[in-house]
Amino acid sequence: MESRPLGRTGADVSVVGLGTWQLGADWGDVDDDAAADVLDAALDAGVTLLDTADVYGDGRSEVRIRQALVARAERPFVATKAGRRADPFEAAQYTPENLRAWIDRSRRNLGVDTLDLVQLHCPPPATYEDDRVYDTLDALVDEGAIAAYGVSVETVAEGLRALQRPGVQSLQVILNIFRRKPLEELLPTAQKAEVGVLARVPLASGLLTGKYDESTTFPADDHRTFNRHGEAFDVGETFAGVPFEVGVAAAREVAAIAGDAPTAAFALRWVIDQPGVTTVIPGARTVEQVRGNVAAATLPPLTESQLSDLERLYDERIRAHVHDRW
Repeated sequence: MESRPLGRTGADVSVVGLGTWQLGADWGDVDDDAAADVLDAALDAGVTLLDTADVYGDGRSEVRIRQALVARAERPFVATKAGRRADPFEAAQYTPENLRAWIDRSRRNLGVDTLDLVQLHCPPPATYEDDRVYDTLDALVDEGAIAAYGVSVETVAEGLRALQRPGVQSLQVILNIFRRKPLEELLPTAQKAEVGVLARVPLASGLLTGKYDESTTFPADDHRTFNRHGEAFDVGETFAGVPFEVGVAAAREVAAIAGDAPTAAFALRWVIDQPGVTTVIPGARTVEQVRGNVAAATLPPLTESQLSDLERLYDERIRAHVHDRW
């Protein structure tokens, strides 16, 4: 699989990674065997970046990654996230003591002395101006607890603020056919600063697989049920903030534009092709989903006609439903 440099970290990572929120919680039940199969399938297919967080299943995702890597000689790049163990809206909890405790817990969960990458997990707005947060992260790099740090953001404005911090080496941002605003300023700015970009929610929580219709339902413990209107966390995390029925209808048009290509792989290829993107991190609950995602790396770039059709689709079907901050 094609690899790209992850900013200034010195690491090269596969253009298709694996997001492991599904292997922790909030997507319905995934048992230990299924999680192990997903991780093995991804690694065997050439995926060299795994993305996780300390709150995915209260650490379950990190632990499952550690267990999957025990028997492997080659270790992938593992990016985790910290901060959501606090009240996600309370910047005062982002103290040096808490940051160190969260990061030490992830080191134990993942079974490593040095974490490859720690990303602040969609932190409250005030943290972007808090020198203590970034001084602590710099100190943790100096001490060898983490090799690099970045920020996972909800909005372009937050991403641009994060890029003002010289120690930030990666940005994680929602980017997909239905969420295009990062293309305008954020990705070019990150590229100029040599900051890696991890594109998350690339399939709009499954909408862009093209397999849902207006009657599709999800389990009660799936965020696509309990967070559809932002009841639990930012609504942009669920279906990229697009109303479900609108997204289902638009996804049918994406499938038509994709032609013979699988819709999910086509949507992921669109992300991979965007200048400034390092890797795309779709999640997966099954081996079949892993293989479908990885297939995006073998597709040719989208044609000018396809790109034009997708832009028209966005303008006509999606733009009116996307909040200005996205």
